[in-house]
Amino acid sequence: MITIDSLTRKYGDFTAVDNVTFEARTGRVTGFLGPNGAGKSTTMRVMVGLTPPTSGSALIDGRRFADLPNPGREVGVLLDASAQHAGRTGREILTIAQRTMGLPKGSVDAMLERVSLTDNEANRRVRNYSLGMRQRLGIATALIGDPHVLILDEPANGLDPAGIRWMRDLLRGYANRGGTVLLSSHLLHEIEVIADDLVVIGNGRIVAQGTKSELLEAAGTVVRSDDLPGLVRALDAAGHSGTPYADGALRTDADASTIGKVALAAGVALTELRAADGAGLEEMFLELTADTQREGVAA
Repeated sequence: MITIDSLTRKYGDFTAVDNVTFEARTGRVTGFLGPNGAGKSTTMRVMVGLTPPTSGSALIDGRRFADLPNPGREVGVLLDASAQHAGRTGREILTIAQRTMGLPKGSVDAMLERVSLTDNEANRRVRNYSLGMRQRLGIATALIGDPHVLILDEPANGLDPAGIRWMRDLLRGYANRGGTVLLSSHLLHEIEVIADDLVVIGNGRIVAQGTKSELLEAAGTVVRSDDLPGLVRALDAAGHSGTPYADGALRTDADASTIGKVALAAGVALTELRAADGAGLEEMFLELTADTQREGVAA
């Protein structure tokens, strides 16, 4: 288990991470979500000992990363796929990891096969790798020690659709076998399909966390009607707020049963009524992190 408790990291007067507390549990994939600059990477760097906390703690199974006797055998880390020695081959990089961790020689070939890097690619210098190949090599380095915890920052960057599907299947299987996965992204849909739990950060603070189903429920209900203004007035009179979508639907905090009763009483016919899906969750994510979204901000 990864336990983050009241974690704060300041750089002079700037607070990058502000009193962050959450857990990533065993056997589950935890999605760590937030816009660029929200504090995700700083939090993860503190977890693996690259950045000291100003206050608070980040523990893995109750211990700091720096106190683990052989960290790579317990925690697999990928924070930057491009931060690999450009002059070495992929095989050389994995061989260094294998020797450092005291692993059998055969683990290098086994891991290259697992991440689908061919012999030709493995013997190529990393400077000639595409970003997708570097991601595969980074994941191989994280997995080679057979750790029970994975900490991955934006691992889908540079992967094609088939690569993203491969990564999702790999991480889902890893968690199903009892591993702990913390997976960061600034794009909700990248990890929504595999995450069990979600932690949303904005401006260095946690703005929402819970299981995916809990947050989907909190995302509300989607409803459509040919008389949407009439429905909005009726819901407002009943004390329920709503957020219109660009496509003409309405997301409201009321549950489906309540909406049906309100619409019936108001004589408004409904053309669609359902729980909010990923689109609703994405809208909620954008609202929660609006202060740190760069797009659409007035100059």
